[in-house]
Amino acid sequence: MRGPRVLVVDDNAINLQLVSYLLQSAGCEVSAVDHGQQALAALDAPDARFDAVLCDIQMPVMDGYELARRVKADPARRDLPMVALTALAMVGDRERVMQAGFDAYLSKPIEPATFIETLRGLVPGLWAPADAAREAAAGAPGDVSTPAPAGQTILVVDDTASNLELKQGMLQPLGYRVITASTPDQALALARQHRPDLIISDIGLGEGTGFDVIARVKAEPLLRSVPFLFLTATHWDEVSRARALELGADRYLTRPIDTPVLLGEIRALLARRPA
Repeated sequence: MRGPRVLVVDDNAINLQLVSYLLQSAGCEVSAVDHGQQALAALDAPDARFDAVLCDIQMPVMDGYELARRVKADPARRDLPMVALTALAMVGDRERVMQAGFDAYLSKPIEPATFIETLRGLVPGLWAPADAAREAAAGAPGDVSTPAPAGQTILVVDDTASNLELKQGMLQPLGYRVITASTPDQALALARQHRPDLIISDIGLGEGTGFDVIARVKAEPLLRSVPFLFLTATHWDEVSRARALELGADRYLTRPIDTPVLLGEIRALLARRPA
């Protein structure tokens, strides 16, 4: 079963990445652009085939209202579902959004835990983790978007709140239990308490580093066998990679990384974890 192809338009890079992660985790094909003119270009591409457009309202170059008006003015696109992503909360905002041509709207900030379920009623063909489970049972066990086995816990360590939110938004809809920490002390305390099935850590932390996290985890007999994945957007050098592997990391990945690739790495590591 294929999910729909969705065009996401937002000039805020964090929001764009979060929404893309959530949609990809639910099986969608996602194209992401940061303003309305780019969205029109994507829609005009020769091989363009979109099932829905999710669009921010306030954007430079061309805002969401103008984009919706132009899309809906084209008879060939009049039935293309358009969903506004808006933080507006003034009287009359809903009417203005709908008059511009949007079919529905969702409020910001995006709540990862409920985003997909809310959107299912607005985007035709969108499927949730429960649907993925049925697909896997029908013969697609290798699909990285299938739900996690019950009880699998992932500890995510990062000192940036938006990065933690992104990873939660990617993993929780698939059924993983996600716990988060922002310092080595918090990470070790949570690892001792929950005995996670996988640890994903950034390198640069506000207090200490990811190297401190893995060194302390590997020094604990009960945690030594927990798979450890580094995911960094800043430490691309071979010295850092070599140090991570020497300390016992199972994977050292750099961002940006495609969501299916990252999910595949995560599932591969979890498959090695003893029950």
